[in-house]
Amino acid sequence: MNAIDQKSAIDTLLLEAEIERFFSMEAELLDDRRFDDWLALFDEDVRYWMPIARNVHFEQPEREYTEHKEANWFDEGKDILRKRVLQIQGGDHWAEEPRSRTTHIVANVRVDKTDGAEVTVKSRFIVYACRLEHDVDFFVGKRIDVLRREQGSWKILRRTIYLDQSVLLSRNLTTFF
Repeated sequence: MNAIDQKSAIDTLLLEAEIERFFSMEAELLDDRRFDDWLALFDEDVRYWMPIARNVHFEQPEREYTEHKEANWFDEGKDILRKRVLQIQGGDHWAEEPRSRTTHIVANVRVDKTDGAEVTVKSRFIVYACRLEHDVDFFVGKRIDVLRREQGSWKILRRTIYLDQSVLLSRNLTTFF
């Protein structure tokens, strides 16, 4: 490995560590129910999208998740995310009264590509949500985030969330990812 390749590898590791810390901070905001601070991490034009997983024949792996124009669990911008947060904060959301206790774990953070000021990051997640005495949910999957550094901090421009389960076993989908 020459000196330029070594510097590039070190820069990538440092960038991944920085983004991993950002995702850890984001997870803590969600677990602490600091939803307004969490919302501030998103660009005004964010696309927050979760396609539906399908069980498909091995010869059709490209069909495993629904496309943008097909059905999805959600496809939201910042306005809808704000409304969801307000609903939870106001106690008006029957599925979040009392509120869920959550633990978000983000791992395997890897910078997939950089394009100018934007960085595409792939990661894996586990979200544990517990509400009342017996409502326990585990959400496991992958994320692809597009981030941009603005004034020294990261903004989330796009988030695509891929749940591994093809049938939603949870009674609701109020958890943020």
